[in-house]
Amino acid sequence: MIEMGAADVPLTVQTNILSLSRSSVYYQPAPPSAAEVAAKHRIDELYLEFPYYGARRMAAQLDREGQSFDRKTVRNYMQEMGLIAVYPGPNLSKRHRAHRVFPYLLRDVTPAVPDHVWSTDITSIRLRHGWMYLVAVLDWYARYSVRWACSDTLEIGFVLDAARQALARATPQLWNTDQGSHFTSPQFTALVLTSGAHLSMDGKGRALDTIFTERLWRTIKYDHVFLHDWATPREARQSLGQCIHTYNERRLHQSLGYRPPAEVSFTRASA
Repeated sequence: MIEMGAADVPLTVQTNILSLSRSSVYYQPAPPSAAEVAAKHRIDELYLEFPYYGARRMAAQLDREGQSFDRKTVRNYMQEMGLIAVYPGPNLSKRHRAHRVFPYLLRDVTPAVPDHVWSTDITSIRLRHGWMYLVAVLDWYARYSVRWACSDTLEIGFVLDAARQALARATPQLWNTDQGSHFTSPQFTALVLTSGAHLSMDGKGRALDTIFTERLWRTIKYDHVFLHDWATPREARQSLGQCIHTYNERRLHQSLGYRPPAEVSFTRASA
């Protein structure tokens, strides 16, 4: 870590020790352009409507709407947002080759009680001039959002925070994720396994494995995110907190007999 105000060690010495150029220390990343932000916002909306669109068709759709970007640029945008077309093929998230991948354990499994099966996923959240990231831990039986967290970056800390907070509430029998690098990381896998839960990971091309979480993202974005224009991450966090509270405590789910998730989760858990 470079300390710009360190009096004892000159900046030149610090950069030499770390094998860095001095110019890189003063570099300030440029904010995304208005065109990039607008394109990503529209890609987010289109992906919910057409989750099977890859970069080629997404670029073609943007072009038809007057936003011209080449396929490579659109592909990079989708990767930054964690969006990959849903179709049989490579896994949806970038896998770290050095990380262990766990077998898929949910074949022929139907959640029978609260905290039987949890899943965790990450999605991007649009802001007025950019975006941030939301992670949620979802109880499949009750469709209950056990815990969630937001971050301005995709550093792993916010994922671990959400997982720790969820485990402070309960321990699932099975915890399912995709094969993304956050979830195959030693930090996350150790956290899950030491809790006593069994870790399950989606098989490649198994689009239905994340269906409950994808429905949660769809609900949050259509019912809330797309209706707001948050200027700062702080505004987004506060508003998302209200949204998820409403989703858990008040929103009626047809699949739950027109009851809210919290009612199903806590009624069965206390029975």
